[in-house]
Amino acid sequence: MSAIQQSYGRLIDRSARWGFDPVRLRQHLRTAFAACLALLAAWQLGLEHPQWAAMTVWAASQPLRGQLLEKSFFRVAGTVVGTAVGVGLVLLARGDLLWLVLGLAVWLGLCAGVGNLQRSFMAYGTMLSGYSAAMVALLDSGHPDQVFALGWDRLFTALTGVFAALLVGWLFTPRGSGIPGHAEVRQLFSQLLRDLAASLQARGHYALGAQEIASRLLAMAVIEEGLDPHAAGSQRSREAVRALRRLMNAQISALLWLRDAPSQEPPPAFGPDQARQAAEALREAARLLETQPQLHEAAAALVRAREAAQAWPGAADMLAPMGFALQAHLAAAHDFPLPPGHRSHQWPVVLHSDWLGARRAMLRAASAIAIVGLLWVATGWSGGAYMLLGMSIMLTVFSGFENPSATMRHVTLGQAMGVLVALACQWLVWPLAGSQAGLVWLMMPFVFVGALLFSHRRTTLSGYDCNMVLLLLLQPHYPQTASFAHALALGLAVVSGPLAGWAAYRFILPVTLQGRLQGLRAMMVHELQDMAATPRHARDGRIWRARLYHRLLRLVRMSEQAGGQQGSQAAECGLAALHVGRAIQALHQLSEESTLADGTARAVRAALLRLQRLQSAPQDCPPLLDALARRVAPRHPDQARPLRQAAHEIGTHPDFFGTAH
Repeated sequence: MSAIQQSYGRLIDRSARWGFDPVRLRQHLRTAFAACLALLAAWQLGLEHPQWAAMTVWAASQPLRGQLLEKSFFRVAGTVVGTAVGVGLVLLARGDLLWLVLGLAVWLGLCAGVGNLQRSFMAYGTMLSGYSAAMVALLDSGHPDQVFALGWDRLFTALTGVFAALLVGWLFTPRGSGIPGHAEVRQLFSQLLRDLAASLQARGHYALGAQEIASRLLAMAVIEEGLDPHAAGSQRSREAVRALRRLMNAQISALLWLRDAPSQEPPPAFGPDQARQAAEALREAARLLETQPQLHEAAAALVRAREAAQAWPGAADMLAPMGFALQAHLAAAHDFPLPPGHRSHQWPVVLHSDWLGARRAMLRAASAIAIVGLLWVATGWSGGAYMLLGMSIMLTVFSGFENPSATMRHVTLGQAMGVLVALACQWLVWPLAGSQAGLVWLMMPFVFVGALLFSHRRTTLSGYDCNMVLLLLLQPHYPQTASFAHALALGLAVVSGPLAGWAAYRFILPVTLQGRLQGLRAMMVHELQDMAATPRHARDGRIWRARLYHRLLRLVRMSEQAGGQQGSQAAECGLAALHVGRAIQALHQLSEESTLADGTARAVRAALLRLQRLQSAPQDCPPLLDALARRVAPRHPDQARPLRQAAHEIGTHPDFFGTAH
């Protein structure tokens, strides 16, 4: 056995010369083996569509155990819900294709919309429940009396596939080596501590440039973008990811403070001695943070820095969440104990939800399925069911992609390859079989062909779809009665699915990166308007600030992907939105002051009303806020400062606040 393993290892290592990715090749060969195992098991159990079990293996396969476990759970949950809905739609339609199509359009629209509001594998399970209903309702639409048998078949093939994927994956898939990005975030944190030390020692006369702030935000945005899959599988992983996000949020707050350092005057009580002590403690924390065995001492040094800066409330308030976030991160990543009462000081993690994109995805999926479905009903085309099935997958699974219409090119190529491989199996190899068992065994080498395509650098983007279409078309019924012309027409119907999906993404509420970017800007401005209208929404600054932090990272990342100089501009605009949020919070605090003069109270209410219409006329806000800041400065200097800053930011970035439609 060891000789075989050594030969296998050498062959995998040599595969890089032929264009294969050795890591992906190992993973996909294991997945192909699990798919064959699931195919055999489903056939032995007498299931009608055993190839669906192999499809489930490809869908559930993941490189790490935690991801495999969580995706398998949502795979089962989505299949159960989708199967039940599919059976229900067939029973309600009672053989009327028109009502069946309309019901599917509504269900797929709901799944696409809700799935775009969720994250990671939960979103996958919601999308799956959409096209699982389509598989049950469409693949045997001519025999509604058999829908229960088809539903049970769909459910048990999925369970068989999940079990095979878990069995093989658990034996050969690694546990994982922790959450990626820890080292990078700590390095950014250490660098930030040194910058804060320089700024405190200079008593605010030290600031970071816009380009430097944008580059650091982009580095955090890239890390944040890849965190969700690594939160899967265990509560500890989820807490580690949450703690890492808190640490990044604390850094964003500090970057905002550093950006505005020259405009912040420390109080006289914060003298050179206090500045030196705070700076030394911050540099010590940075040095200890870079020394892995002394991580817990870095948090203690950060606490000392905050205590040394107590005479400057603005600096101390900025350092406090950094200390709490670092302690939470070390506790989650290294099992360090948290001090008593720490959890009450933890900032929440509030993630961006793309409500605009979800609404568009819902309307696009529902309308496209309804249009194509009605054409199918009107023409009676025999391949219409497979085209609708393909569309249901395209319009749900890919609706959350940044540019799904571009992705459709790779999907179409992969599905075309899958059709060709399936035809080769059906008409070149299957004629050699003398029983259903022969069909099952003879299709297994083609499953491994799909694994090779999935692992090659030139075909990796299309390999997954090749595997899925190959298995969808290879139904091992003996004897085979369909003609070549029918099989070819069926294959063309399958390939038409992604083409129709491309048309939907291109012409029905088009999805572009610039469109998503504009929608994100709009949601940031709308939240500020909502805060101005609702005191309760603005009262807890931790909630809206955490959501704006995450949206800021998304804004910077998407702007960088859009190209040009948009990344630096996006960072400036996002930080400007944070300033406006603080000003709105200050206005609500002033509105609750019982000692305000009547004229000042009316001016505060007028400012809040104007900010509720910030998007329509941003140029009207700066004069009003500046005048109010001068009015309240003598008695309320802490509230006057954010009003002046907000006036400056809105005046500097009128396009961001005024064109976010």
